[in-house]
Amino acid sequence: MAVTDEAILRIKAMIRSGELQPGDRLPPEKELSDALGLSRSSLREAVKALEVIRVLDVRQGDGTYVTSLTPDLLLDAMAFLVDIHQDSSALELFEVRRILEPAAMTLAARRAKPADVEHLLGLLAQVHATTSVDDLVDHDRVFHRYIAELTGNAYLVGLLETVSSGTLRARVWRGLSEEGSVERTLTEHHAIVDALGKGDAALAAAQTTVHIDGVARWLRRATGS
Repeated sequence: MAVTDEAILRIKAMIRSGELQPGDRLPPEKELSDALGLSRSSLREAVKALEVIRVLDVRQGDGTYVTSLTPDLLLDAMAFLVDIHQDSSALELFEVRRILEPAAMTLAARRAKPADVEHLLGLLAQVHATTSVDDLVDHDRVFHRYIAELTGNAYLVGLLETVSSGTLRARVWRGLSEEGSVERTLTEHHAIVDALGKGDAALAAAQTTVHIDGVARWLRRATGS
């Protein structure tokens, strides 16, 4: 188990036992690291990760507080974070997406009509810099499914939907933890639609590969894989 995951689990145990309650202030860094038997650097990494998913609230000059969520929600969020760090299946699913989606994009580019391109541009117009992570991920799902349906192959659509659904947690975590994820996703989606509009199947497939590889590379860094 990664040291950061261990630190998260130990903080989780403090919440589960009632030693830390929603709204409580965490003990000073040195005191907490000594109590948990962890280095201060490992504790800082854990605190940063928990701040990103809003389990902890770091207030400059004041201290670090457990947020006001209920204990069950706090524990669920921590379990999610540890799972995403330890789960290698998401990377395998991205490898499958990298094989299937460019091939699907090639078919879609050959069959897409101007009205289909306009529809995709309309989907892109619904997303902007202030779009929430949940809405961004939902947009991503709808965007990719629509393109898959352009292939006219129901089996391929179903297969891609199954594979894509298995990567949702990773996409949510990326949206929460990586700055500029909305803008990056939009830029990549626009590049794909531009290629579809030109009827350039090879370019559309290449842009799709770039899009999927970006998330996979982030996930490798996030999980240390």
